[in-house]
Amino acid sequence: MSAPATTTYVLRGVRPYGTDPADVVLADGVVAAIGASGTVELPDGAAEVRAEGHVLLPGLVDLHTHLREPGREDAETVFSGTRAAAAGGFTAVHAMANTTPTQDTAGVVEQVYRLGQEAGWVDVHPVGAVTVGLGGERLAELGAMADSAAHVRVFSDDGKCVHDPVLMRRALEYVKAFDGVVAQHAQEPRLTEGAQMNEGVVSAQIGLTGWPAVAEESIIARDVLLAEHVGSRLHVCHLSTAGSVEIIRWAKGRGIDVTAEVTPHHLVLTDDLARDYDPVFKVNPPLRTAKDVEAVRAGLADGTIDIVATDHAPHPVEDKDCEWSSAAFGMTGLETALSVVQQTMVDTGRMTWADVARVLSENPARIGRIDGNHGGSRTAGQGRPIAVGEPANLTLVDPSATRTIDGRSQVTASDNTPFAGMELPGRVVATFLRGRATVLGGEVVDRTAVDGPAADGKTLEGVTR
Repeated sequence: MSAPATTTYVLRGVRPYGTDPADVVLADGVVAAIGASGTVELPDGAAEVRAEGHVLLPGLVDLHTHLREPGREDAETVFSGTRAAAAGGFTAVHAMANTTPTQDTAGVVEQVYRLGQEAGWVDVHPVGAVTVGLGGERLAELGAMADSAAHVRVFSDDGKCVHDPVLMRRALEYVKAFDGVVAQHAQEPRLTEGAQMNEGVVSAQIGLTGWPAVAEESIIARDVLLAEHVGSRLHVCHLSTAGSVEIIRWAKGRGIDVTAEVTPHHLVLTDDLARDYDPVFKVNPPLRTAKDVEAVRAGLADGTIDIVATDHAPHPVEDKDCEWSSAAFGMTGLETALSVVQQTMVDTGRMTWADVARVLSENPARIGRIDGNHGGSRTAGQGRPIAVGEPANLTLVDPSATRTIDGRSQVTASDNTPFAGMELPGRVVATFLRGRATVLGGEVVDRTAVDGPAADGKTLEGVTR
């Protein structure tokens, strides 16, 4: 795909990180100017975006997205999944390796990388498998994937745990050579055979096989010690229990190079939702207790948990609209993640919008080693990545808006959202990828507009509707 024409935009009255209103100029793919609200002149041919009161954030980065292509295009494709990501305010996603064929060779990760480039909605960074075919028996071509055009730096068998401690040690040793990270799906398989939901009061009452918290916590405890021994980077996927939070807190206090993520659904939903046997709430790891929800919120607020990652897991209707025991694990999340974080963390006073930028943009870009283009590369560590000269990868959100979630009207190809029918705060009204609007006025920009001169010289009122 040839590079699309770039429109100059002037964003009027936006609040970077929720602070004082400003006018921000986007031109030639970067933030060209920032001035006090009402002071920046409109350049010739520029599009003026009236967005008073809206919060401007660096483009969101997801470290954990399932795009399903190649192999399960009936659930999602790179095109549909990245379009949904743009609708949710993301400018970069990391595509997990459990595709068919598995992303365990340089050829497959390059295929996914190029599909992302052709789609053009967000930057796609493939995640390489740790083991061949996710089989847990021998290491995949980690070095070849790292040296490929996809420049892979995150490796994960997500969906399965690297349960062999020797193999996990070797993977941690291997990725050190190119500053990679192993992202572990923490699930001891022997403790979760046949498990259907969280082990606890609800599982006992409704008769579903329980999934104990220790199955997650034991793997995390083992792997942080392995990471310390090897001196390598470890990332823990979709942490879900209070005990896991404490282990990560202990490991960081010890100086171990470990990071962790929590999903939006684990910030708000509990295992009590399984009482009606609705398989939309079947997910791996399972929804936990209210005590666990409170612990992960506290861990995110105090920095023990580094990021929010969606674990966007689309499925076709037939894989979820069936009895619980036969249903696939997983939920969609790209289009609702920012709203859930606003509801649980910002609106409750536990986090500021600058904190949101940290956990949904800056930290995931740093962990995935893509902070040269996302999350505020040249000002990393200063907490102010929206600055003149920075890449114009940005998200504009109206925090005062509310919306009722309807899975069938979402952009993703699958409708297995656990938030259907719920009212959530906030609305992404614009997303910019290198200064080009992929979302404007809350709507994904039509392809003809993406590749053409869009709205030169016009005032765009759609963002405030």
